[in-house]
Amino acid sequence: MTRRTDVVVIGGGQAGLAAGYHLRRLGIEYVILDAEPAPGGAWQHTWDSLRLFSPAQYSSLPGRLMPSRPGEAHPDAAHVVDYLADYEKRYELPVHHGTRVDGVHRDGPRLRVETDSGSWTARAVIGATGTWTRPFLPAVPGGRDFRGRRLHTVQYRSPADFTGQRVIVVGGGNSGAQIAADLASAGIDLVWVTRRPPRYLADDIDGRALFDAATARRRALDEGRTDSGGVASLGDIVAVPPVRAARDAGLLGVRPMFTRLTATGVEWSDGTGTEADAIIWCTGFRPALAPFASLRLRGTRGRIAMDGTRAVDEPRLHLLGHGDWTGPASATLIGVGRPARDAAREIARFLT
Repeated sequence: MTRRTDVVVIGGGQAGLAAGYHLRRLGIEYVILDAEPAPGGAWQHTWDSLRLFSPAQYSSLPGRLMPSRPGEAHPDAAHVVDYLADYEKRYELPVHHGTRVDGVHRDGPRLRVETDSGSWTARAVIGATGTWTRPFLPAVPGGRDFRGRRLHTVQYRSPADFTGQRVIVVGGGNSGAQIAADLASAGIDLVWVTRRPPRYLADDIDGRALFDAATARRRALDEGRTDSGGVASLGDIVAVPPVRAARDAGLLGVRPMFTRLTATGVEWSDGTGTEADAIIWCTGFRPALAPFASLRLRGTRGRIAMDGTRAVDEPRLHLLGHGDWTGPASATLIGVGRPARDAAREIARFLT
């Protein structure tokens, strides 16, 4: 059976819900198709100790502030899941959970969205599929030789899974620093590896400042001014309290990247080796764009050329939440509201 609507939103995480909020305000008929069986998006699958960079009130979607909890300066992932579930319910957003989208196809004047439970046709589609389902693992010499556990950020949960083991954490960004701090603070035998020395942001910088920096960079680029560098100019790691505590306690020593993997660990540039039971790759993500493959829109670096949130070569498709190339800070809770509003308004004009 094929169902019809004006807009299909693919993904029911923070970006999809923000899009739904603005579409609802404009009176546009739409549905949100979400592969997850329950609300909360990727926040349901993060590690146990994860904390947001900002206080609750600065980590909110449009229309509803995230409530704070006594004694909790920075919300944990469970708090975010509860907030997103409440947000979905409060605004009666039409989310179809447990619906996996297989592909989006051109179908005359409409787009056809094929799912594991039938198809939809729509006049416009918003892709809010994020990145969590597409972890990036770099190619490393000897990658097939290592006999220990190999995990990505998406599979890490807590230090309890590594008791009595030696662990190597690879990656100099926020996830690498937070997971290294989590393990080191629990007494796990840890080696933290980065391609360049860690660059910590000033201790008083949190998500609010990062959002302002990303917004200022996008405004400068839009106005033809010099690129400010945005968030990258400030550093790579937000010194959230657990990271700051581990760093200040001297627990976060770092080594430069190894040259290859061996059967029992890694080999360094001087030829020496270090044994390891597990390697955790905190090496980032790529946009989850597989549902749009049949539209043949990808260009260099695997990205789709965008004009704001709209795909240049397919004006019926908008993307949200994949990073700055789909809106300043659009991959954050506080940042996704503005590009979601812009996408909804542009779609409303397109539909009239």
